[in-house]
Amino acid sequence: MITVHHLDNSRSLRIVWLLEALQQAYELVTHHRYPQTLLAPESLKRLHPLGKAPLIVDEGLTVAESGAIIDYLIERYDEGHLAPPVGTPEHRDYRYWLHYAEGSAMPPLVMHLVFSRLGKPPVPALLRPVAGKLGQGVQAKFLNPEIERHLAFWESTLAEHAWFAGSDFTAADIQMSFPVLAVESRRGIKDFPAIVDWLARVRERPDYQRAVAQTGELNLSASR
Repeated sequence: MITVHHLDNSRSLRIVWLLEALQQAYELVTHHRYPQTLLAPESLKRLHPLGKAPLIVDEGLTVAESGAIIDYLIERYDEGHLAPPVGTPEHRDYRYWLHYAEGSAMPPLVMHLVFSRLGKPPVPALLRPVAGKLGQGVQAKFLNPEIERHLAFWESTLAEHAWFAGSDFTAADIQMSFPVLAVESRRGIKDFPAIVDWLARVRERPDYQRAVAQTGELNLSASR
């Protein structure tokens, strides 16, 4: 059986969701963040040198990184339902969004969160006023406009077809769910109707609902 090492309030929800969509049995092992730093616990470092989630263990093989885990699970367990046929335009789009989610979408979102916390603990109290102003400046001048460009890109894509890789739901939508949920939590998406509609359809899916029942709702306004 596949073991999923899940960090609470994290990207690893996507792997649980994928396994639910694949109807594959799995064991869920949940690791909890340190409350003061929100960092992952030492227990994950005993499984992988970087100590990050998600991780899966399947027949003795440990696989890390969300995109690599999705590729592995699709290649091994999917029967043509969650990835378009290789060589099609849909598959090229699928592969793009699968890697874009972490390679392009998440860096400005993570940076935005980091800079938003510069005026708060654990930054030393004497430095918080200056650090907070620095963080606000970087957000306003660089990160907010960058995030707006990504949102416009998602909106134009989803205005053309129902899902990120075409007319059918794929694992690329599972991978893209985390950046979309992060933006919804931190900025809001009500002025992007195609993204709102996509996320509503995601939340209506029974496999997504089963995954959330296992891992809990994400609260990305407070996560790392």
